[in-house]
Amino acid sequence: MPSFQYAARDRSGNSTAGVIEAASQREASVLLSGRDLFPTEISEHHRRGWTFGAPRRPKAKGQAMAVFYGQLASLLRSGVPLIRSLALLGDQSSAPVLSEVLGDIRARVEDGEPLGDAMARYPGVFSEMATNMVRAGTEGGFLEDALERVGTFTELQEDLKGRTISAMAYPVFLFTVGSVVISALLVFFVPKFDMLFDRLRQKDQMPVMTEALLTFSRLLQSYGWIVLVAVAVAALAVRSKVSSDAGQRWLDKVKLKIPVLGDILMNLAVARFCRVLGTLLGNGVPILKSLEISRSATGNRLLTESIASATENIRSGESLAAPLRASGHFPLSVVEMIRVGEEGNSLDRVLPEIADSLEKRTFRRLDLFVRLLEPIMLLVMAVLVLAVVMALLVPVLKSSTSL
Repeated sequence: MPSFQYAARDRSGNSTAGVIEAASQREASVLLSGRDLFPTEISEHHRRGWTFGAPRRPKAKGQAMAVFYGQLASLLRSGVPLIRSLALLGDQSSAPVLSEVLGDIRARVEDGEPLGDAMARYPGVFSEMATNMVRAGTEGGFLEDALERVGTFTELQEDLKGRTISAMAYPVFLFTVGSVVISALLVFFVPKFDMLFDRLRQKDQMPVMTEALLTFSRLLQSYGWIVLVAVAVAALAVRSKVSSDAGQRWLDKVKLKIPVLGDILMNLAVARFCRVLGTLLGNGVPILKSLEISRSATGNRLLTESIASATENIRSGESLAAPLRASGHFPLSVVEMIRVGEEGNSLDRVLPEIADSLEKRTFRRLDLFVRLLEPIMLLVMAVLVLAVVMALLVPVLKSSTSL
């Protein structure tokens, strides 16, 4: 059904705006009149939300969403009606995408659509976990608590993402700068020495390291563009491969096999799973539905498959801990704590504690890894530059002593 964007005034003269679905502008005007709104402008609206055949999904930043969930929970807890709360947050939002989405959601809620269903139309803005928790909170009468937990969880995830990116930023910077410096030396600086060493080359006194360096420099200077094209083609090939399910599974498997970093990535993925599952269970979402949602939060196909297998065990009346242990992807300490939580019927409390513990341990390891990686990369860069300088300096010294 077509959508129409409108601007209108209520009986008190207050201005309001939003989006409404109707077969025509005339019907949209009638629907607005039924809400005691007097439209001043109605125009066709090209929805950017998720509908079948729509090529784009609106997206919002995680930090903005964490603030939205917390503010909505506070407004509802203070007694502000849901529709009024959505209108206030939509008007004061600094993100145009979120403001537009909230306008559409408010219109849908006014038409009687449940809040969770309206949020589900925008998967790029509201995660599946948030949508299901809002549905559970609406049905169970604890919507404010559900929104507050979603906001806390979203903020923790954004903090986790930010700490990971900031930890890896300096090593990536060192690698990029080092690669550029070494490439510039080989392409622009080293070839200038080629003619100076002709006498040594004629006397067959050219050091092997120097000859190898000059040969590599000539090749890079002459065929460097081929190398760049090959790297670009390889990158496109890898990107095409990992876009498939089999390729993504292969990439996830490779990630987990990287020394040191593989364990860090594994623990972070397990921590995300535990936090999402614990949050969902704590908000009354059934365990099977919670497992279906939380398994996608790991970001790793191997873990997702292990959790899917565990879901089948739960469906058959068995425990969750046993298949997780058999997969070999979950730390034994985590599996044991899950088993204790199952026996004590306290998974909703134990799982967030597991996530907290895993994240603390993992970030200590990540900090240590980054601290070791920085001097190692500096040392590698220094060794490479020293090798280039020595390869050029040795024949110069030979030439000076032979005079």
